[in-house]
Amino acid sequence: MKIIANRIKLIGSENAFKVGDDIRRCEAMGNRVIRFNLGEPDFNSAEHINRVAIENIQKGNSHYCPPAGIEGLRKAIAKQVSETRGLSIDPERVIVTTGGKPPIGYSLMTYTNPGDEVIYPSPGFPIYESWITFLGAKPVPLHLDEKKGFSFTAKELKKLITKKTKLIFINSPSNPTGGVLSKEELEEIAAVILKNCDKNVRVYSDEIYEHIIFDGLKHASIASVKGMAERTIIASGHSKSYAMTGWRLGYAILPTLEETAVFKNLNINLISCTPPFIQEAGREAIESSESKIVVGRMVAEFEKRRDVVVKKLNAIPGITCAMPKGAFYVFPNIGGLCESLGVIARQKKLPRAIQEKIPPATLFQKFLLYKHGVATMDRRSFGQIGSAKMHFLRISTATKLELLEEGIEKISQAATDREGFATFVKELEQYL
Repeated sequence: MKIIANRIKLIGSENAFKVGDDIRRCEAMGNRVIRFNLGEPDFNSAEHINRVAIENIQKGNSHYCPPAGIEGLRKAIAKQVSETRGLSIDPERVIVTTGGKPPIGYSLMTYTNPGDEVIYPSPGFPIYESWITFLGAKPVPLHLDEKKGFSFTAKELKKLITKKTKLIFINSPSNPTGGVLSKEELEEIAAVILKNCDKNVRVYSDEIYEHIIFDGLKHASIASVKGMAERTIIASGHSKSYAMTGWRLGYAILPTLEETAVFKNLNINLISCTPPFIQEAGREAIESSESKIVVGRMVAEFEKRRDVVVKKLNAIPGITCAMPKGAFYVFPNIGGLCESLGVIARQKKLPRAIQEKIPPATLFQKFLLYKHGVATMDRRSFGQIGSAKMHFLRISTATKLELLEEGIEKISQAATDREGFATFVKELEQYL
Protein backbone atom coordinates (compact mmCIF):
# COMPACT_ATOMS: atom_id res chain seq x y z
CA MET A 1 0.00 0.00 0.00
CA LYS A 2 1.42 3.37 -1.07
CA ILE A 3 1.33 6.32 1.28
CA ILE A 4 0.93 8.96 -1.45
CA ALA A 5 -2.10 9.01 -3.76
CA ASN A 6 -1.45 8.56 -7.48
CA ARG A 7 -2.95 11.94 -8.36
CA ILE A 8 -0.16 13.78 -6.57
CA LYS A 9 2.22 12.71 -9.34
CA LEU A 10 0.15 14.78 -11.78
CA ILE A 11 0.37 18.13 -10.05
CA GLY A 12 3.10 20.54 -11.05
CA SER A 13 4.63 23.42 -9.15
CA GLU A 14 5.91 26.95 -9.48
CA ASN A 15 9.65 26.78 -9.94
CA ALA A 16 10.11 30.42 -8.93
CA PHE A 17 9.76 29.11 -5.37
CA LYS A 18 11.64 25.85 -5.94
CA VAL A 19 14.67 27.74 -7.26
CA GLY A 20 14.89 29.11 -3.73
CA ASP A 21 16.31 25.74 -2.64
CA ASP A 22 19.09 26.07 -5.23
CA ILE A 23 19.78 29.63 -4.10
CA ARG A 24 20.08 28.61 -0.45
CA ARG A 25 22.37 25.76 -1.44
CA CYS A 26 24.49 28.09 -3.55
CA GLU A 27 24.76 30.60 -0.72
CA ALA A 28 25.65 27.82 1.72
CA MET A 29 28.65 27.18 -0.52
CA GLY A 30 29.76 30.74 0.22
CA ASN A 31 28.51 32.32 -3.00
CA ARG A 32 26.63 35.60 -3.33
CA VAL A 33 23.50 35.35 -5.47
CA ILE A 34 21.71 38.11 -7.40
CA ARG A 35 18.04 37.12 -7.48
CA PHE A 36 16.08 37.55 -10.68
CA ASN A 37 13.76 34.62 -10.00
CA LEU A 38 10.69 35.72 -8.02
CA GLY A 39 7.88 37.70 -9.62
CA GLU A 40 7.44 40.02 -6.67
CA PRO A 41 7.66 43.82 -6.65
CA ASP A 42 10.65 45.04 -4.66
CA PHE A 43 8.41 47.71 -3.13
CA ASN A 44 6.58 47.45 0.17
CA SER A 45 2.82 47.82 0.42
CA ALA A 46 1.93 51.48 0.89
CA GLU A 47 1.55 53.01 4.34
CA HIS A 48 -2.08 54.06 3.83
CA ILE A 49 -2.94 50.42 3.02
CA ASN A 50 -0.94 49.02 5.95
CA ARG A 51 -2.58 51.46 8.36
CA VAL A 52 -6.09 50.22 7.55
CA ALA A 53 -5.12 46.59 8.21
CA ILE A 54 -3.46 47.47 11.54
CA GLU A 55 -6.45 49.53 12.67
CA ASN A 56 -8.84 46.71 11.82
CA ILE A 57 -6.77 44.16 13.74
CA GLN A 58 -6.59 46.46 16.75
CA LYS A 59 -10.36 46.93 16.83
CA GLY A 60 -10.94 43.18 16.65
CA ASN A 61 -11.91 42.73 13.00
CA SER A 62 -10.13 39.39 12.83
CA HIS A 63 -12.98 36.87 12.96
CA TYR A 64 -14.82 34.83 10.35
CA CYS A 65 -16.51 36.86 7.63
CA PRO A 66 -18.68 36.09 4.57
CA PRO A 67 -17.07 33.33 2.44
CA ALA A 68 -17.60 35.30 -0.77
CA GLY A 69 -15.88 38.37 0.68
CA ILE A 70 -16.96 41.39 2.68
CA GLU A 71 -19.54 43.61 1.04
CA GLY A 72 -17.35 46.73 1.01
CA LEU A 73 -14.53 45.08 -0.94
CA ARG A 74 -16.85 43.33 -3.39
CA LYS A 75 -18.56 46.65 -4.13
CA ALA A 76 -15.19 48.38 -4.60
CA ILE A 77 -14.03 45.66 -7.00
CA ALA A 78 -17.30 45.75 -8.95
CA LYS A 79 -17.12 49.54 -9.26
CA GLN A 80 -13.46 49.56 -10.37
CA VAL A 81 -13.97 46.80 -12.94
CA SER A 82 -17.19 48.36 -14.23
CA GLU A 83 -15.47 51.71 -14.78
CA THR A 84 -12.29 50.33 -16.38
CA ARG A 85 -13.89 47.66 -18.58
CA GLY A 86 -17.07 49.48 -19.58
CA LEU A 87 -19.23 46.80 -17.97
CA SER A 88 -21.98 46.63 -15.37
CA ILE A 89 -20.68 44.32 -12.65
CA ASP A 90 -22.97 43.11 -9.90
CA PRO A 91 -21.03 42.82 -6.60
CA GLU A 92 -22.89 39.55 -6.02
CA ARG A 93 -20.83 38.03 -8.86
CA VAL A 94 -17.52 38.87 -7.15
CA ILE A 95 -15.70 36.19 -5.13
CA VAL A 96 -12.74 37.23 -2.97
CA THR A 97 -9.96 34.65 -2.56
CA THR A 98 -6.66 34.22 -0.75
CA GLY A 99 -4.49 35.39 -3.62
CA GLY A 100 -4.80 35.05 -7.37
CA LYS A 101 -4.17 31.31 -7.58
CA PRO A 102 -7.40 29.82 -6.12
CA PRO A 103 -9.62 31.00 -9.02
CA ILE A 104 -7.39 29.04 -11.42
CA GLY A 105 -8.01 25.80 -9.55
CA TYR A 106 -11.66 26.66 -8.93
CA SER A 107 -12.21 27.20 -12.65
CA LEU A 108 -10.68 23.85 -13.59
CA MET A 109 -12.74 22.11 -10.88
CA THR A 110 -15.93 23.90 -11.87
CA TYR A 111 -15.88 23.66 -15.65
CA THR A 112 -13.83 20.63 -16.72
CA ASN A 113 -14.24 16.89 -16.58
CA PRO A 114 -11.42 14.43 -17.30
CA GLY A 115 -10.68 14.52 -21.03
CA ASP A 116 -12.03 18.02 -21.62
CA GLU A 117 -9.56 20.24 -23.46
CA VAL A 118 -8.11 23.42 -21.98
CA ILE A 119 -6.20 25.94 -24.10
CA TYR A 120 -3.59 28.03 -22.28
CA PRO A 121 -0.63 30.25 -23.23
CA SER A 122 2.86 28.76 -23.28
CA PRO A 123 5.09 30.23 -22.02
CA GLY A 124 2.56 31.11 -19.36
CA PHE A 125 1.90 31.04 -15.66
CA PRO A 126 2.87 27.46 -14.67
CA ILE A 127 -0.13 26.92 -12.41
CA TYR A 128 -2.40 26.74 -15.49
CA GLU A 129 -0.69 23.60 -16.79
CA SER A 130 -0.34 22.20 -13.28
CA TRP A 131 -4.06 22.31 -12.49
CA ILE A 132 -5.08 21.09 -15.96
CA THR A 133 -3.00 17.92 -15.67
CA PHE A 134 -3.87 17.41 -11.99
CA LEU A 135 -7.60 17.27 -12.73
CA GLY A 136 -7.24 15.00 -15.74
CA ALA A 137 -8.19 17.53 -18.41
CA LYS A 138 -6.20 17.63 -21.63
CA PRO A 139 -3.64 20.46 -21.80
CA VAL A 140 -3.55 22.25 -25.16
CA PRO A 141 -0.66 24.75 -25.13
CA LEU A 142 -0.93 27.82 -27.32
CA HIS A 143 2.73 28.58 -28.03
CA LEU A 144 3.46 32.29 -28.13
CA ASP A 145 5.72 33.74 -30.79
CA GLU A 146 8.67 35.89 -29.77
CA LYS A 147 8.50 37.72 -33.12
CA LYS A 148 4.95 38.85 -32.33
CA GLY A 149 5.86 40.21 -28.92
CA PHE A 150 4.62 36.97 -27.35
CA SER A 151 1.02 37.67 -28.33
CA PHE A 152 -1.04 35.32 -30.47
CA THR A 153 -3.48 35.69 -33.32
CA ALA A 154 -7.09 34.68 -33.62
CA LYS A 155 -6.08 32.25 -36.39
CA GLU A 156 -3.61 30.49 -34.08
CA LEU A 157 -6.29 30.09 -31.44
CA LYS A 158 -8.85 28.83 -33.95
CA LYS A 159 -6.56 25.93 -34.93
CA LEU A 160 -6.64 24.62 -31.37
CA ILE A 161 -10.39 24.84 -30.74
CA THR A 162 -12.30 21.55 -30.96
CA LYS A 163 -15.63 20.22 -29.77
CA LYS A 164 -13.87 19.13 -26.59
CA THR A 165 -12.62 22.63 -25.74
CA LYS A 166 -14.10 23.70 -22.40
CA LEU A 167 -11.86 26.46 -21.04
CA ILE A 168 -9.48 29.01 -22.59
CA PHE A 169 -6.89 30.90 -20.54
CA ILE A 170 -5.79 34.39 -21.54
CA ASN A 171 -3.19 36.37 -19.59
CA SER A 172 -2.53 40.01 -20.51
CA PRO A 173 -0.22 41.58 -19.46
CA SER A 174 1.58 38.28 -19.39
CA ASN A 175 3.79 36.36 -17.01
CA PRO A 176 6.53 35.50 -18.01
CA THR A 177 6.84 37.49 -21.23
CA GLY A 178 5.34 40.89 -20.51
CA GLY A 179 3.29 40.54 -23.70
CA VAL A 180 0.13 42.65 -23.95
CA LEU A 181 -2.90 41.95 -26.14
CA SER A 182 -4.37 45.05 -27.74
CA LYS A 183 -8.08 45.87 -27.90
CA GLU A 184 -8.06 45.03 -31.60
CA GLU A 185 -6.37 41.66 -31.04
CA LEU A 186 -8.85 40.80 -28.29
CA GLU A 187 -11.76 41.69 -30.59
CA GLU A 188 -10.43 39.29 -33.24
CA ILE A 189 -9.86 36.56 -30.62
CA ALA A 190 -13.37 37.09 -29.26
CA ALA A 191 -14.86 36.78 -32.75
CA VAL A 192 -13.21 33.36 -33.16
CA ILE A 193 -14.47 32.20 -29.76
CA LEU A 194 -18.01 33.42 -30.39
CA LYS A 195 -18.10 31.68 -33.77
CA ASN A 196 -16.35 28.42 -32.95
CA CYS A 197 -17.06 27.66 -29.29
CA ASP A 198 -20.16 26.40 -27.56
CA LYS A 199 -21.84 29.01 -25.36
CA ASN A 200 -20.78 27.04 -22.28
CA VAL A 201 -17.07 27.36 -23.05
CA ARG A 202 -15.52 29.78 -20.58
CA VAL A 203 -12.62 32.20 -21.03
CA TYR A 204 -10.42 32.75 -17.99
CA SER A 205 -9.02 36.27 -18.36
CA ASP A 206 -6.08 36.61 -15.97
CA GLU A 207 -5.60 40.36 -15.53
CA ILE A 208 -3.44 40.38 -12.39
CA TYR A 209 -0.91 42.78 -14.01
CA GLU A 210 -3.62 45.16 -15.30
CA HIS A 211 -2.02 48.31 -13.80
CA ILE A 212 1.57 47.48 -14.81
CA ILE A 213 1.62 48.50 -18.43
CA PHE A 214 4.05 50.72 -20.35
CA ASP A 215 4.52 53.10 -23.28
CA GLY A 216 1.26 54.92 -22.62
CA LEU A 217 -0.79 51.83 -23.43
CA LYS A 218 -4.06 51.07 -21.66
CA HIS A 219 -5.20 47.73 -20.34
CA ALA A 220 -7.89 45.97 -22.36
CA SER A 221 -10.05 43.05 -21.29
CA ILE A 222 -11.71 40.49 -23.53
CA ALA A 223 -14.74 40.75 -21.26
CA SER A 224 -15.32 44.24 -22.68
CA VAL A 225 -15.93 42.85 -26.18
CA LYS A 226 -19.63 42.52 -27.03
CA GLY A 227 -20.89 39.02 -26.26
CA MET A 228 -17.91 38.05 -24.08
CA ALA A 229 -18.92 39.27 -20.60
CA GLU A 230 -21.32 36.36 -20.24
CA ARG A 231 -18.55 33.90 -21.17
CA THR A 232 -15.61 35.35 -19.24
CA ILE A 233 -14.20 34.91 -15.76
CA ILE A 234 -12.30 38.11 -14.92
CA ALA A 235 -9.51 37.32 -12.45
CA SER A 236 -7.23 39.83 -10.77
CA GLY A 237 -5.94 40.82 -7.37
CA HIS A 238 -3.68 42.98 -5.26
CA SER A 239 -0.35 41.11 -5.31
CA LYS A 240 1.32 42.82 -8.24
CA SER A 241 -0.32 46.22 -8.71
CA TYR A 242 -0.26 47.16 -5.02
CA ALA A 243 2.89 45.22 -4.03
CA MET A 244 0.80 43.06 -1.69
CA THR A 245 2.14 39.61 -2.59
CA GLY A 246 2.29 38.28 0.96
CA TRP A 247 -1.15 39.59 1.86
CA ARG A 248 -2.75 36.96 -0.42
CA LEU A 249 -5.71 38.84 -1.84
CA GLY A 250 -7.31 38.07 -5.18
CA TYR A 251 -10.72 37.86 -6.76
CA ALA A 252 -12.78 36.42 -9.58
CA ILE A 253 -15.86 37.86 -11.27
CA LEU A 254 -18.14 35.14 -12.59
CA PRO A 255 -20.54 35.37 -15.54
CA THR A 256 -23.59 34.15 -13.56
CA LEU A 257 -24.83 33.89 -9.98
CA GLU A 258 -24.99 30.10 -10.37
CA GLU A 259 -21.24 29.94 -11.15
CA THR A 260 -20.53 32.40 -8.34
CA ALA A 261 -22.28 30.08 -5.88
CA VAL A 262 -19.95 27.25 -6.93
CA PHE A 263 -16.86 29.38 -6.30
CA LYS A 264 -18.30 30.50 -2.95
CA ASN A 265 -18.80 26.89 -1.91
CA LEU A 266 -15.24 26.04 -2.93
CA ASN A 267 -14.07 28.89 -0.72
CA ILE A 268 -16.09 27.41 2.14
CA ASN A 269 -14.53 24.00 1.60
CA LEU A 270 -10.94 25.19 1.20
CA ILE A 271 -10.33 28.49 3.00
CA SER A 272 -13.59 29.40 4.81
CA CYS A 273 -12.93 33.07 4.12
CA THR A 274 -10.24 35.63 3.41
CA PRO A 275 -9.18 37.51 6.59
CA PRO A 276 -11.44 40.58 6.98
CA PHE A 277 -8.66 42.98 7.98
CA ILE A 278 -6.82 42.10 4.76
CA GLN A 279 -9.99 42.71 2.77
CA GLU A 280 -10.47 46.11 4.38
CA ALA A 281 -6.90 47.02 3.41
CA GLY A 282 -7.65 45.76 -0.11
CA ARG A 283 -10.70 48.01 -0.28
CA GLU A 284 -8.53 50.96 0.76
CA ALA A 285 -6.02 50.09 -1.98
CA ILE A 286 -8.74 50.31 -4.62
CA GLU A 287 -10.61 53.34 -3.32
CA SER A 288 -7.83 55.61 -2.02
CA SER A 289 -6.57 58.40 -4.27
CA GLU A 290 -3.11 57.82 -2.75
CA SER A 291 -2.89 54.42 -4.45
CA LYS A 292 -2.86 55.88 -7.95
CA ILE A 293 0.23 57.96 -7.08
CA VAL A 294 2.05 55.04 -5.43
CA VAL A 295 1.27 52.62 -8.26
CA GLY A 296 2.24 55.22 -10.88
CA ARG A 297 5.69 55.68 -9.32
CA MET A 298 6.24 51.93 -9.16
CA VAL A 299 5.23 51.40 -12.78
CA ALA A 300 7.47 54.24 -13.94
CA GLU A 301 10.42 52.59 -12.21
CA PHE A 302 9.61 49.22 -13.79
CA GLU A 303 9.48 50.86 -17.23
CA LYS A 304 12.83 52.56 -16.65
CA ARG A 305 14.41 49.25 -15.65
CA ARG A 306 12.87 47.48 -18.63
CA ASP A 307 14.44 49.95 -21.05
CA VAL A 308 17.91 49.49 -19.55
CA VAL A 309 17.73 45.72 -19.20
CA VAL A 310 16.45 45.00 -22.72
CA LYS A 311 19.15 47.20 -24.26
CA LYS A 312 21.93 45.51 -22.26
CA LEU A 313 20.66 41.98 -22.97
CA ASN A 314 20.46 42.63 -26.69
CA ALA A 315 24.09 43.75 -26.60
CA ILE A 316 25.20 40.27 -25.48
CA PRO A 317 26.14 38.04 -28.46
CA GLY A 318 23.76 35.10 -28.74
CA ILE A 319 20.87 36.80 -26.92
CA THR A 320 17.82 38.51 -28.38
CA CYS A 321 15.24 40.10 -26.13
CA ALA A 322 11.81 41.36 -27.15
CA MET A 323 10.56 44.59 -25.56
CA PRO A 324 7.80 43.73 -23.05
CA LYS A 325 4.82 46.05 -22.89
CA GLY A 326 3.77 45.23 -19.35
CA ALA A 327 4.41 43.33 -16.09
CA PHE A 328 7.96 43.30 -14.68
CA TYR A 329 9.75 40.59 -16.61
CA VAL A 330 11.93 40.23 -19.66
CA PHE A 331 12.10 36.94 -21.53
CA PRO A 332 15.34 36.78 -23.51
CA ASN A 333 15.97 34.17 -26.18
CA ILE A 334 19.31 32.52 -25.37
CA GLY A 335 19.32 30.10 -28.30
CA GLY A 336 22.40 31.63 -29.92
CA LEU A 337 24.22 31.67 -26.61
CA CYS A 338 23.39 28.02 -25.98
CA GLU A 339 24.76 27.17 -29.41
CA SER A 340 28.00 29.15 -29.12
CA LEU A 341 28.75 28.11 -25.54
CA GLY A 342 28.20 24.46 -26.41
CA VAL A 343 25.20 24.02 -24.12
CA ILE A 344 23.06 22.27 -26.73
CA ALA A 345 25.85 19.90 -27.79
CA ARG A 346 26.78 18.98 -24.22
CA GLN A 347 23.14 18.54 -23.16
CA LYS A 348 22.70 15.93 -25.91
CA LYS A 349 25.54 13.90 -24.37
CA LEU A 350 23.96 13.74 -20.92
CA PRO A 351 22.32 10.48 -19.79
CA ARG A 352 18.81 10.26 -21.25
CA ALA A 353 17.12 10.47 -17.86
CA ILE A 354 18.91 13.75 -17.13
CA GLN A 355 18.30 15.09 -20.66
CA GLU A 356 14.56 14.80 -20.12
CA LYS A 357 14.72 16.83 -16.93
CA ILE A 358 17.31 19.36 -18.02
CA PRO A 359 16.89 20.88 -21.49
CA PRO A 360 19.56 23.34 -22.67
CA ALA A 361 17.97 26.46 -21.16
CA THR A 362 17.75 24.73 -17.79
CA LEU A 363 21.35 23.61 -18.02
CA PHE A 364 22.51 27.17 -18.66
CA GLN A 365 20.22 28.50 -15.93
CA LYS A 366 21.88 26.18 -13.38
CA PHE A 367 25.36 27.09 -14.63
CA LEU A 368 24.49 30.77 -14.35
CA LEU A 369 23.38 30.31 -10.75
CA TYR A 370 26.05 27.98 -9.38
CA LYS A 371 29.07 29.40 -11.20
CA HIS A 372 28.16 33.05 -11.78
CA GLY A 373 25.71 33.78 -8.95
CA VAL A 374 22.65 34.88 -10.92
CA ALA A 375 19.26 33.26 -10.25
CA THR A 376 16.87 33.23 -13.22
CA MET A 377 14.03 31.02 -14.44
CA ASP A 378 14.20 28.62 -17.38
CA ARG A 379 11.70 28.17 -20.21
CA ARG A 380 10.24 24.88 -18.96
CA SER A 381 9.17 26.60 -15.73
CA PHE A 382 6.42 28.26 -17.77
CA GLY A 383 4.89 25.28 -19.53
CA GLN A 384 6.74 22.03 -20.07
CA ILE A 385 4.76 20.55 -22.95
CA GLY A 386 6.58 21.13 -26.23
CA SER A 387 9.18 23.46 -24.71
CA ALA A 388 12.33 21.30 -24.79
CA LYS A 389 13.80 23.06 -27.84
CA MET A 390 12.79 26.55 -26.78
CA HIS A 391 15.76 28.34 -25.24
CA PHE A 392 14.61 31.22 -23.05
CA LEU A 393 15.13 32.62 -19.56
CA ARG A 394 12.84 34.79 -17.48
CA ILE A 395 14.45 37.68 -15.65
CA SER A 396 12.36 39.55 -13.10
CA THR A 397 13.06 43.27 -13.19
CA ALA A 398 11.60 43.61 -9.70
CA THR A 399 14.98 44.41 -8.22
CA LYS A 400 17.10 47.53 -8.03
CA LEU A 401 18.65 48.84 -11.23
CA GLU A 402 22.21 48.53 -9.91
CA LEU A 403 21.68 44.82 -9.24
CA LEU A 404 20.05 44.34 -12.63
CA GLU A 405 23.05 45.89 -14.34
CA GLU A 406 25.48 43.81 -12.28
CA GLY A 407 23.54 40.62 -12.94
CA ILE A 408 23.40 41.21 -16.68
CA GLU A 409 27.13 41.82 -16.72
CA LYS A 410 27.54 38.41 -15.06
CA ILE A 411 25.27 36.86 -17.71
CA SER A 412 27.53 38.40 -20.35
CA GLN A 413 30.57 36.85 -18.67
CA ALA A 414 28.86 33.46 -18.40
CA ALA A 415 27.99 33.58 -22.11
CA THR A 416 31.68 33.20 -23.04
CA ASP A 417 32.87 31.08 -20.11
CA ARG A 418 33.42 27.88 -22.10
CA GLU A 419 35.99 26.47 -19.70
CA GLY A 420 33.78 27.13 -16.68
CA PHE A 421 30.78 25.58 -18.39
CA ALA A 422 32.73 22.44 -19.35
CA THR A 423 33.82 22.03 -15.71
CA PHE A 424 30.25 22.60 -14.51
CA VAL A 425 28.87 19.84 -16.76
CA LYS A 426 31.45 17.40 -15.39
CA GLU A 427 30.29 18.26 -11.87
CA LEU A 428 26.60 18.41 -12.79
CA GLU A 429 25.35 15.53 -10.63
CA GLN A 430 26.26 17.34 -7.42
CA TYR A 431 23.92 20.18 -8.41
CA LEU A 432 20.90 18.02 -9.22
